[in-house]
Amino acid sequence: MRYTMDIDQAQEPDYESVKIDYVGFVDPYAVEGMVILKADNGKEFHMRAFSGEVVKHISSFNEDEGEPVPSIYKMIEEICDHNDLLLVKVKIYESGEVLRANLYFTGKKDLILRNYRASDAITLASYYTIPILVRKNLLKETMEV
Repeated sequence: MRYTMDIDQAQEPDYESVKIDYVGFVDPYAVEGMVILKADNGKEFHMRAFSGEVVKHISSFNEDEGEPVPSIYKMIEEICDHNDLLLVKVKIYESGEVLRANLYFTGKKDLILRNYRASDAITLASYYTIPILVRKNLLKETMEV
């Protein structure tokens, strides 16, 4: 589903900009992934229950010489190139019991893709090194392990 809007609008007050602070696995078999997103104020959001394959992609994008870019991300890059679009930010939020994301593109025309998997959006944000915004109610004080 496509929507248009002004991408340059002010950041919504109920969202906080975060950075990927930790990427790893929940289980010893590397089946379930986990990402810790951290805001400048130190609050964190622990996201899990997504594939270990996604974790491997995020990790490789953060390395200088990672693995080859998976074809799905190359496909998105080519679609953007052909349509003069640039992914500029992703927003993570809860929708019922699951995490979802909106992807914000700008170019000849602004475009928002709504209600996509949050893990895919974070992976794309990592690939493109763009802002990740998380709803503030998802952020918690740092958890000591």
